[in-house]
Amino acid sequence: MAKDSTSAGNLLRVRKPHEHSRVTYVELFFDLVFVFAVTQVSHFLLAHFTPIGALQTLILMLAIWWVWVYTSWITNWLDPERTSVRVMLFTLMSAGLLLSTSIPHAFESRGLAFALAFVAMQVGRSAFATFTTPKSDPLRLNLARILAWLSVSAVFWIAGGLLDGNIRIALWLIALAIEYAGPFAGFYVPRIGASTTQDWSVEGGHMAERCALFIIIALGESIVVTGTTFAGIEWTIVGFAAVASALLGAIAMWWIYFHIGVHLGSERISQSSDPGRLARLAYTYLHLPIVAGIVVTAVGDEMLLAHPSGHADAKMILATVGGPVLFLIGVLLFKRAVRGHLQPSHMVGIAALLALAPVGPFVSPLALSAATTATLLAVGYWEAVSLGAASRSPVE
Repeated sequence: MAKDSTSAGNLLRVRKPHEHSRVTYVELFFDLVFVFAVTQVSHFLLAHFTPIGALQTLILMLAIWWVWVYTSWITNWLDPERTSVRVMLFTLMSAGLLLSTSIPHAFESRGLAFALAFVAMQVGRSAFATFTTPKSDPLRLNLARILAWLSVSAVFWIAGGLLDGNIRIALWLIALAIEYAGPFAGFYVPRIGASTTQDWSVEGGHMAERCALFIIIALGESIVVTGTTFAGIEWTIVGFAAVASALLGAIAMWWIYFHIGVHLGSERISQSSDPGRLARLAYTYLHLPIVAGIVVTAVGDEMLLAHPSGHADAKMILATVGGPVLFLIGVLLFKRAVRGHLQPSHMVGIAALLALAPVGPFVSPLALSAATTATLLAVGYWEAVSLGAASRSPVE
């Protein structure tokens, strides 16, 4: 439904029929903190590439994505061009910087700092949105439910920050479970009930653009990692080949997501009779494995540049193959949500990548990386060709 934010005390975006709400400059500025956050997460995984380190990285990635995507929902409802909303975003940036700088030691000495920064962002932003939304607007009750759920999870975040070791991990997993279950449960609160996706008056085009920009952040981080690592090593023919493989892999990922899928998603959610439901599934949940896949791939690229020759070890294989697999699974499910069917090219690509894993120990890291990059390029080419003829057909 359209929102009228012309009154002085109303911070909601003005919704005009058949008109896309643009992403504002302050939203892009806010995203800069998350460029740093994604870099910190990838460095954390590289330094803790063990089963427990992978679990810790997952917790960090889930938290970073969740605080960002919740903020994107809020700026879909509130108008970032209003001064008080901008101040709210600047305040979130400050907390986000503390959150990001805490990541390397989030499971050691800076756990409480990480938890407090996260809670301040989640609860503070939701409280601001709730109490600045007019009481007469149905959105306020929805925001109050969200605030209630985040306040409950905050207890587990802070308790985890105060405790150490496996107890911290367990409490933070409980906190994340509460937060990720919230949208599926409609943020049910006793006595005031649950929200429906129809209550989430989302502007679909804006949400699609925001999530696409986060994909750019993740891809940009992978390129920064590649460039920074290459700048610090000796330049050789093998090194140049490794850089080429890493860069082509990033280009292939961009192509697979942006060439067709992002436009289809934007059109579908903009035309949907229930954009809130599609935004919850396709953009809130299913973009997470896409981003995580890019981050894991960036870790593999950094390993590749450090040791392009010899034989690929288990860590190299997991990162080099696992990252693209995770990315393709995410894109496959995302496109399934917006197009209504699974992409054959993506399914074949996932199978081909998995088939490379047993070969990994017998080839060099460069050869393995080149093979995964070639697979991604083939997936992008297949989809582009088939959907080019496919504007006439509902299936790929």
